[in-house]
Amino acid sequence: MNFQSPLLSAPESGPPRGHDALHSAITAWFEASARVLPWRSADRTPWGVYVSEVMLQQTPVVRVLPVWTDWLARWPTPAHLAAEPAGEAVRHWGRLGYPRRALRLHAAATAMVDLHEGAVPSDYDTLLTLPGVGGYTAAAVAAFAFGARETVVDTNIRRVHARLVGGKALPAPALTAAEMRRAALLLPEEDALSVQWNAAVMELGAVVCTARSPRCEACPVLESCAWVAAGRPEPDYVPRGQAWAGTDRQVRGAILAVLREAEDYLVPELLVSGPVDLSPPSDNSRLTALDTLHRLRAPAQQVERALAGLLADGLAQETTGGIGLPR
Repeated sequence: MNFQSPLLSAPESGPPRGHDALHSAITAWFEASARVLPWRSADRTPWGVYVSEVMLQQTPVVRVLPVWTDWLARWPTPAHLAAEPAGEAVRHWGRLGYPRRALRLHAAATAMVDLHEGAVPSDYDTLLTLPGVGGYTAAAVAAFAFGARETVVDTNIRRVHARLVGGKALPAPALTAAEMRRAALLLPEEDALSVQWNAAVMELGAVVCTARSPRCEACPVLESCAWVAAGRPEPDYVPRGQAWAGTDRQVRGAILAVLREAEDYLVPELLVSGPVDLSPPSDNSRLTALDTLHRLRAPAQQVERALAGLLADGLAQETTGGIGLPR
């Protein structure tokens, strides 16, 4: 099926003509090819969807799945999580990165219990009042948990729209008002179809229309793609990855791993490396989190700076007994 000409004739600011065929092609592909994920299952709960949306921010599905499964087994409702100290949320966040999300999830669960009778709010505006919730999360939860017609725009959706309609290799470095208008114009009018469309375009960007190695031959709307029609031009800019090795972020993560592993408060001086044994562990042993931190050989000033940041963010707590997770 070829609907290239109607789609490419759509102005940036106006509704794209031929979008019914576009909706049909992408949602049909989604029905046949979508990954089976627990937060998409028929028995999913609004809380399960909410937790997944927070965990999936800047984090691949393969890393989220085991942590999400553990969280939902431990805390199947907001009330279960709210009843625990915030430090337990941080402890079981594992290595998903950006651990302040764990604190925000705990704070949101507490707000749900205190203000919403232990339930996830169902509408966009109320979701926005929860700690740590921005426009994307509010729209995604309203759509995927409650079937609301909301404009959901994540990195994957932005990339599909940029290529399919805009003819660009990548979207702008930051979300623009023009992108939001385009996404709103592409959104189907029917509630159920709009939810499926949001999920389908997101999936297409995640598994086919990827940032570095798009599998154009597998795309259900290849013949309609403005980027392909333009000869697959190079991006207007080169995305820059964030450095990790040797940074304060790496040291923060290593310290947090030590605190997760510890059964009690630690003396801060333990975190600063002394002489380090760099030989590999024997077959029947493993490096402890403290060994891993020490092997970074981070200067004492960097360790102190990273620890101060964790304390300031509420991810660690200092008492007369030492340093530990918040309790």
